[in-house]
Amino acid sequence: MLNKKLNKLVTLSKDLRAWLAFFAGLSLTFAYAPFNLWPLVFVAIAIACYCTDVQYSKQAAKYGFIFSFGWFTAGISWVHVSISQFGGLPLPVSLLLMALLCGYLALFPTLAFLCAHKFSRAPWQRVFLLISGFAIFEFFRGKLLTGFPWLSFGYTLTDSPFNRLAPLIGEMGLTLMCVLLGACLYALVTARQYLLSTFTVIAVSLLFLLSHFVQSPSYNHKTITTLLVQGNIQQSLRWEPEQFWPTMSKYRDMTRVHWQNTDLVVWPEAAIPEIEDIAYPFLEGLDKAAAFNNTAVITGIPDYQFNTKTVYNTLIVLGKKNNDDQTGHYQYLHPNRYQKHQLLPIGEFVPFEELLRPLAPLFNLAMSSFNRGERVQTNLIANGLNILPAICYEIAFSELVRDNFTEESDLLFTVSNDAWFGDSHGPHQHMQIARMRALELQRPLIRVTNNGITGVFDPISKIQTSLPQFTDDVLKVDVKLISGISPFSQHGQTPMWWIVIGMLISVILVNAKRLVAAKLEQHFL
Repeated sequence: MLNKKLNKLVTLSKDLRAWLAFFAGLSLTFAYAPFNLWPLVFVAIAIACYCTDVQYSKQAAKYGFIFSFGWFTAGISWVHVSISQFGGLPLPVSLLLMALLCGYLALFPTLAFLCAHKFSRAPWQRVFLLISGFAIFEFFRGKLLTGFPWLSFGYTLTDSPFNRLAPLIGEMGLTLMCVLLGACLYALVTARQYLLSTFTVIAVSLLFLLSHFVQSPSYNHKTITTLLVQGNIQQSLRWEPEQFWPTMSKYRDMTRVHWQNTDLVVWPEAAIPEIEDIAYPFLEGLDKAAAFNNTAVITGIPDYQFNTKTVYNTLIVLGKKNNDDQTGHYQYLHPNRYQKHQLLPIGEFVPFEELLRPLAPLFNLAMSSFNRGERVQTNLIANGLNILPAICYEIAFSELVRDNFTEESDLLFTVSNDAWFGDSHGPHQHMQIARMRALELQRPLIRVTNNGITGVFDPISKIQTSLPQFTDDVLKVDVKLISGISPFSQHGQTPMWWIVIGMLISVILVNAKRLVAAKLEQHFL
């Protein structure tokens, strides 16, 4: 009878641990935009450390997976909006696809928890290995199958006091700091690891001190006036041929009344839905109008090149290229353009398309056969401004954006169409990610989308100005330009990787020394 009661208690304890891990993962969603309850990230990680602090590595992996599955289930639930509305799949099938996606993403943090449990011999080693594991497996999450680096912990700190460290250590460094603080919080509460906690406080304090003394980019006393145009075109109408001209005309008419005293006009991703070669007469007229009004227009447009049968998701510049231009320079295939490199699976290309496309509308969406542009491309030049571009999903790839940054880059410019995700938290997370890139590189962010969030963010003042979602409107705003380069723009993630390597070496050396001592003791005994 006693054994049965003990078994029930053990089973109940396991069930409670599993539910605790799952709800801790779910709660992480509230640490990101639009909720921004950023301290939750430390508590959630501390709870995950508790749940994975068990006897066997297999159990640690189980609870780590449950935590991670909850993290992604709530965090990227907005993906299901696009699947259910535009995928043409039965609800059970769409939910199964979401479960498979979340399960796949959960594998990466699970491996971090597993390695930290399996190879650590002391609390400090577990913390070091957890940090190193997250660095390594988050790297793979951002690379494998084209990568999906969404919901990294560091993004939760975009609106926290820790955001001043972004120009120094980047989002990757902030992610590792979240793991460090969360793991140390658990170690302090449960094992009273005062030495480890002291080390953490000193390390974080030194980073803040270093950020204060490192020379930072600053305003260069030049201000430009930008016009952001949000057309709010219904997603169901965007690729209907009979809607191409009304869409193009709408963007042109919304812009026309604001030409005066505007240095730069920006339209969203594929604001011109007609392919570039066919839209040439419209583009030529817009080019002349922009140049006549002493400004430039950047717009998204699909470019199908008939001679090579390749199609690119493209940004082009119309109107003035340089300050002293009197006329526009637009010609089809002119080099002042950007072709998207990091394509979105299913949305912009379909793997195994011969097999998948016939199965459901989800795998046969309009404009889902793009080719990949070069990884590193020259900045766009518009009205004398050097503009660092990124299209939609690309803004989540920190190193990709940084690789295209130069000291001459004046603005970080990103376009998107988040109409796929409705009134969910996805567009808010997307804007948060873009703002983190601005903090890392210390350049003003201009982000224009079809239906929101369209806005401007200043990485020095931390002020964001934006339009309401789901409205057709324009935002005319002055943007202060910034000169200088941040430590992250110079060195990227390299310093963080050296720290990770140092942590791994310290754990390996200590464990190797212990193993050698144990063998020697056994030999002499």
